[in-house]
Amino acid sequence: MRGRFITFEGPEGSGKSTQARRLMDRLAAGGVNVISAREPGGTRTGEIIRNLLQHDLAKEPICPETEVLLFAASRAQLVRHVIEPALASGSWVVCDRFMDSTTAYQGYGRGFDVERMIEINDFAVGATRPDATILLDLDVAVSLERMNARNVERNQGKDRFEREASGFHERIRNGYLELAGRWPERFRVINSNRPMDEVSAEVWSVVSALGAVAARAPG
Repeated sequence: MRGRFITFEGPEGSGKSTQARRLMDRLAAGGVNVISAREPGGTRTGEIIRNLLQHDLAKEPICPETEVLLFAASRAQLVRHVIEPALASGSWVVCDRFMDSTTAYQGYGRGFDVERMIEINDFAVGATRPDATILLDLDVAVSLERMNARNVERNQGKDRFEREASGFHERIRNGYLELAGRWPERFRVINSNRPMDEVSAEVWSVVSALGAVAARAPG
């Protein structure tokens, strides 16, 4: 049987990576074969692209069109080399960001034409679509506060996207909510400004509704 594909989306500091790990641990504990993926990245080619996009590896300004196409290239590589083979083998895939991130960040955030962005995503991923997209929603002020605290804790500077003004992050949040309204059958919006365990419980209720796991994973 084909596996399930779960993606986590949301603004900076919304807890995507933490909740993705928690979900994977719970699935694995119940005997589900699950693999992790992230965007951009997840393949050797994708990780090189990630460094270009996030950490100014090329040491030159990246124009909006290049940024969009680099994300799409990384995504196409991840789908063909990791996600589709895993799903075809019956494994589940939990991905930290996917195509909706580019639409939110480069489309709504940067002002790139949203419909064209969706067309580029469609070309990059082909027929591969998430079974569920969990959008961890968070007020921008809280998002930026968490992001800054995380960077201090890790003793690291802000990346290219974290350095953007708060208006950029407001547009991203609003864009995500518009996408959730456009595809309500796929998106599940969860308020992540709550205790971690409460968020995890709601994530699990979303995933359990997909079937095939409720009887296999522990409560």
